[in-house]
Amino acid sequence: QVQLVESGGGLVQAGGSLRLSCAASGRAFSSYALGWFRQAPGTDREFVARINWSGYIIHYADSVEGRFTVSRDNAKNTMYLQMNNLEPDDTAVYFCAADQSLGAVRHTPAYWGQGTQVTVSS
Repeated sequence: QVQLVESGGGLVQAGGSLRLSCAASGRAFSSYALGWFRQAPGTDREFVARINWSGYIIHYADSVEGRFTVSRDNAKNTMYLQMNNLEPDDTAVYFCAADQSLGAVRHTPAYWGQGTQVTVSS
């Protein structure tokens, strides 16, 4: 069992930056693949990024490639999402997710956090 708690959301102007954190509790955090997703009002939840257990395999959605960076610190049981050059279309609730499979974390992760709101003003 893994419990996930996101933090770091807020209100920022377009072009600004935020860093989200996802703190995990539970066993064997370092064995889990992790992911970030987001959901804007009236839309489906969409994939943002994923990272494997070691941090050496990373994938991004095309919409955030080059602007967002995902990383993890297994010693701190925490994953991060550094978001730069934010755009109004990045406004959403951001969720972190975990699964023991890198493939599954992209589509059907076993564990979800509660989400943190990111609002980008124009």
